[in-house]
Amino acid sequence: MLFLAANLNIAAAQCSICTKTASQLVDKPARGLNTGIIYLMLTPFAIVGYIGYRWWQGEKADNS
Repeated sequence: MLFLAANLNIAAAQCSICTKTASQLVDKPARGLNTGIIYLMLTPFAIVGYIGYRWWQGEKADNS
């Protein structure tokens, strides 16, 4: 996941509708669309990761 976040220019996660829209745009707005899609994809992963980290810290404290 961190690899994808570091390489936003390489990752192009698009559905078929977004691909068609991006192909009609010029370069800069198309990159903005790709970045927005990646941002929307990473947000749920960050939330779940934070909850998992807090749970792990709680379990670690209980076992001590």
